[in-house]
Amino acid sequence: MKNLALVAAAVVALAAVAFAGTPAQPAAAPAATWNMNATIIEACSCPMFCQCYFNSHPSGQHGEAGGHFCRFNNAFKVNKGSYGAVKLDGAKFWVAGDLGGDFSTGMMDWAVVTFDRATSKEQRDAIGTILGSVYPVKWNSLTTAEGDMSWTATKDEARALLDGGKTAEVALKRFQGNTSDPIVIKNLKYWGVPRNDGFILMPNLVEAYRAGDKAFEFKGTNGFMITIDQSSKDSGAGAKAGK
Repeated sequence: MKNLALVAAAVVALAAVAFAGTPAQPAAAPAATWNMNATIIEACSCPMFCQCYFNSHPSGQHGEAGGHFCRFNNAFKVNKGSYGAVKLDGAKFWVAGDLGGDFSTGMMDWAVVTFDRATSKEQRDAIGTILGSVYPVKWNSLTTAEGDMSWTATKDEARALLDGGKTAEVALKRFQGNTSDPIVIKNLKYWGVPRNDGFILMPNLVEAYRAGDKAFEFKGTNGFMITIDQSSKDSGAGAKAGK
């Protein structure tokens, strides 16, 4: 079965348009040079470890909720980045949604990209374009929002909030291994990103999206932290994402 990395690569050319929210132009100017190194506090409704990284269907183990879906919260903090002259260092944003029950064709269900209120329009535009290379897939529904976001992380725990938890919340706690060092999965691809420092396994205490008619909340399911690194110079990112 195809994993997410293979599915993502198959539709990378369409992704930047979807996240940026602007139609492709036949005579568009060359895309700006960009780079982003960011850390993600991530959680979803699947059991540890999320099987979506190895399969084209998510887990069906969701208790009373039943069904096959992967409802997620991904809280980003940019460590260092830029898009042309736009600096992205310290910018925060949140991607919440549901991958749906079958993503073998590269079509996911829905997502909401929420920008921290402190980000500028230029930063939001840049992040939207870059996200098209991070998550090179299509969505049945893709919208944007803004909110007040907090983000904190240590070796042992991590927590991110949108609007103080009113809109969304993720809290992770390190899983105990043989030693006090984190348990890390190495050499596993994260979506369309060519480099990461490993998936640091941290089951969630809670992962919730509390806005609108698609609200959800799970406790004790999949969670991890990961630092990703990508630039427009990477094969399949710069040239394709700008189309």
